Amino acid sequence: MTEKVQFADFGAPEKFGAHLFRVEIPASKTEAVRILEDFGYRGLEGGIPRDEERVILSRAAWSGIADIARREFNDRLKAAKIPTGRWHSGTNLVDRLLGKELCVLAWAAETANADQVAVICSKWAALRPEERWWLFSMTVAEAGLPEDTQRGWRRALFLALSDGEKPPAHRKRRRPVEADQVDLPLFAHAKP
Repeated sequence: MTEKVQFADFGAPEKFGAHLFRVEIPASKTEAVRILEDFGYRGLEGGIPRDEERVILSRAAWSGIADIARREFNDRLKAAKIPTGRWHSGTNLVDRLLGKELCVLAWAAETANADQVAVICSKWAALRPEERWWLFSMTVAEAGLPEDTQRGWRRALFLALSDGEKPPAHRKRRRPVEADQVDLPLFAHAKP
């Protein structure tokens, strides 16, 4: 008999040692939000750290991106018949692939103003998950730590995703979840 996988927050497997992301949201509305990659069992082997901080966001930047990330992730989790999540104070666990996508959004928005954040969210939502994963890989290879703001791919993400006009308030772009997105290994255990 196969053991049923249990999930926490945003599709993160509850089993010990899973590679996932942690989003640390302090109770104080003035403190920064931290996104960390937790390597699970792979951590502390072959030069890999146990976990690595990826980005520190001001509360204003986090507030600008939190809702679009929650909606996008929950749409995909629903399509895969995995319980949805919500952001809460404390530690939020995020599936490994969704965490990579969140980092791309956070890196693009970390130095943006409110108008730029709206454009960034719109353009990020238009990207396919595979494109976000590729952008994460390129960025983390040279500028994936909190102190790397304004360097290399990190700067490029901001420039590429913030260039444009603020989307009209009446038009909210919602791309339907496509069938191929639920065939990814992330959701393989949810198949009937």
